[in-house]
Amino acid sequence: MHPRAEEFKRQARDEYDFDVEVHEFPEGTKTAADAAEAVDCDIAQIASGIALSTDDTLVVSITSGANRVSEAKIADLVDTNASEVSMADPDDIKETLGWSIGGVPPFCHKSDIPLFMDETLTDHDEVWAAAGTPEAVFPVAPDILEALSGATVADVAEE
Repeated sequence: MHPRAEEFKRQARDEYDFDVEVHEFPEGTKTAADAAEAVDCDIAQIASGIALSTDDTLVVSITSGANRVSEAKIADLVDTNASEVSMADPDDIKETLGWSIGGVPPFCHKSDIPLFMDETLTDHDEVWAAAGTPEAVFPVAPDILEALSGATVADVAEE
């Protein structure tokens, strides 16, 4: 197992008492479509961790692979102007969350930040999220994902 996926697995166990079942795919799961194909699930079951910058902080939206995150809706959720929300810089993601872009898990972050979970993920019995690298994912029930991440379930998808 990749050392970063192993680190996520260890942190999840030690900090959350949650045993992660990591699945690794050498061809990668960099996009939601790649991940859905690799694990043989619907693209809507992919829980993509999208890091965004606001005027003063980083925010993570755990968004269904079938949706595109709405910067305007995230702005409303954090009470800022939509022009102040943009995709986060990879260096800021690594520094703030402790994980690199493409492998940001929904919990086990280095810093406490606002997290939002796409309400459409709750339509499924199981979703798949990043496990520390672009090649690693893990299955989890949406209610457990919500509880472990501390995310606020919200409408985050573009219309």
